[in-house]
Amino acid sequence: MESTRRRPQHKANEGGATERSAQWGRAWEVDWFSLVGVISLLCFAPFIVFYFVMACDQYDCSVSQPLLELYQGKATVLSIWARAPSFTWTAAKIYAVWVSFQVFLYVCVPDVTHKVVPGYVGGVQDGARTPAGLINRYEINGLQCWIITHALWFANANYFHWFTPTILFDQWIPLMWCANILGYAVSTFAFLKAYLFPTNAEDCKFTGNVFYNYMMGIEFNPRIGKWFDFKLFFNGRPGIVAWTLINLSYMAKQQQLYGHVTNSMVLVNVLQGIYVLDFFWNEAWYLKTIDICHDHFGWYLGWGDCVWLPYLYTLQGLYLVYHPIQLSDAHAFAILLFGLIGYYIFRSTNHQKDLFRRTEGSCSIWGRKPTYIECSYVSADGRNHRSKLLTSGFWGVARHFNYTGDLMGSLAYCAACGFTHILPYFYIVYMTILLVHRCVRDEHRCSSKYGKDWKRYTDSVPYRLIPGLF
Repeated sequence: MESTRRRPQHKANEGGATERSAQWGRAWEVDWFSLVGVISLLCFAPFIVFYFVMACDQYDCSVSQPLLELYQGKATVLSIWARAPSFTWTAAKIYAVWVSFQVFLYVCVPDVTHKVVPGYVGGVQDGARTPAGLINRYEINGLQCWIITHALWFANANYFHWFTPTILFDQWIPLMWCANILGYAVSTFAFLKAYLFPTNAEDCKFTGNVFYNYMMGIEFNPRIGKWFDFKLFFNGRPGIVAWTLINLSYMAKQQQLYGHVTNSMVLVNVLQGIYVLDFFWNEAWYLKTIDICHDHFGWYLGWGDCVWLPYLYTLQGLYLVYHPIQLSDAHAFAILLFGLIGYYIFRSTNHQKDLFRRTEGSCSIWGRKPTYIECSYVSADGRNHRSKLLTSGFWGVARHFNYTGDLMGSLAYCAACGFTHILPYFYIVYMTILLVHRCVRDEHRCSSKYGKDWKRYTDSVPYRLIPGLF
């Protein structure tokens, strides 16, 4: 069975709606503003990660204290840098074993979970059509990898005792340097691979700007062999599988230091655990998202998934190790309820879209037959295709209402940490910027892809995230 194939051609609507050429995928040209942003991120993003982790390690999670000491001359950049733990071979061995184990589970252990768990979609699945008109095939086994990994984690904690459950917290900064090495290595490899031996040359995009090419990627779906897909592996494994393990390590450290685990730490573990499990339960659906369908694989995804995601998405648990907060029952319940409502909106919105796609509109949403905008587009191979844009259910409330639910969940993680420090709220600030920017990027692509049909859609659903406001 081939891992990449082409879909048969679909007939376009009558009336010449698809005569225009499609500009599908990321930008071909880079303006000066984008270039400045790209270079700034390449230069400063690793130091942003270091700063937040270092602030907890050396300044009791105070974001302002390091800057204040620098301003007052009590510290220098070099003295702060020198106090932080450095790279160790122990951390390198731990990280190498971790990544190798996830590669083994991803490549060598075909999914059987979908055969025994009702309702779960795993195994070999088709991805979305690429701009060049190709259909990639994927081995969906993320839930299985997560289950195996966590089963071994709990078996070690309760029976084998090969390592302490606090191992990730204890090696957190040395592991960060290892994650940076992998992030830059895989990004550089993907960059060179696009020039020397691309997987699908038709889906490569060269902007003429080396910085933009390196950051945003050239190849659409770089692969090694038949099944090792860079995008799917690094988006989901090892970072997201590690997310819940990192939180468990924080919980174990809190128990070790204080003799108990606070309800705020339990809240963070539960709410973020639901998010991670949802990701892997719906991994087949993830093949239809912007990361897989539009983004090329470069530093933005390669380094971001290795470093940015595991280190900055887990700041709430790290903060609670240093500041154990026991919430009142009412406060804890309110946060839990808010987070669950956000998750419900996030999941229900995505479910409605998935149901609509799978049934091609022959379904019921909120008890009614769904309404939609019929549209057409042209892929880079010149083939005409037809599509439908849903305007019912949550998709009639706002064009990205799933992001609204995601932001509600993100705010719940932060609120579990109380209101005395800024650091745990970095996540909601970042996610707001990320998802608003993603809205803009997605809609720019859709406008290029669908043309006047997209205008009809935005007239029908005028708001992006919050009805009446934005």
